[in-house]
Amino acid sequence: MATKIRLQRHGKKGKPFYYIVVADARAPRDGRFIERIGSYNPNTNPATIDINFDKTFEWVNSGAQPTDTCRAILSYKGVLYKKHLQGGVTKGALTQEQADEKFAAWLEQKDGKITGKKSNLASAKDEARKAALAAEAKKKEDKAAAIAAKNTPPAEEVAEEAPAAEEGAATEEAAESAE
Repeated sequence: MATKIRLQRHGKKGKPFYYIVVADARAPRDGRFIERIGSYNPNTNPATIDINFDKTFEWVNSGAQPTDTCRAILSYKGVLYKKHLQGGVTKGALTQEQADEKFAAWLEQKDGKITGKKSNLASAKDEARKAALAAEAKKKEDKAAAIAAKNTPPAEEVAEEAPAAEEGAATEEAAESAE
């Protein structure tokens, strides 16, 4: 029986998430499977991948063929690299301790990259939020200045009203003195 490691789609329209399953190659995509070995959620950034590493490694060693997307996921998680190192151990090119050491170093490097990406995404999000707040504050200040300018009378009208008031007072005085 030819076994495949592939994705089984779940979720709603536009928001998929996938189970990583081992299935007979002849079974339908969302149909019968032998074993569920993990899940993959591409909706998060970075994508969330949870797999049972030991079970997956066991299936890959026993001959299960991953699909292209599953191959990329398994490579990302290190299952295929561990299989590669195990091949070196069986051929005698490496000892088991050297293979384990190389794999641990690779995992450490991978974790560093992932945490770096998460921190970069978080800092970019914070910077975007700060920029949006600054733009909103500037827009609010501009709007307040426009309202203030609209509500205050222009300087020319104020200057014209003052002499007119003085003239009015002078004519009143002249009228009183004439009486």
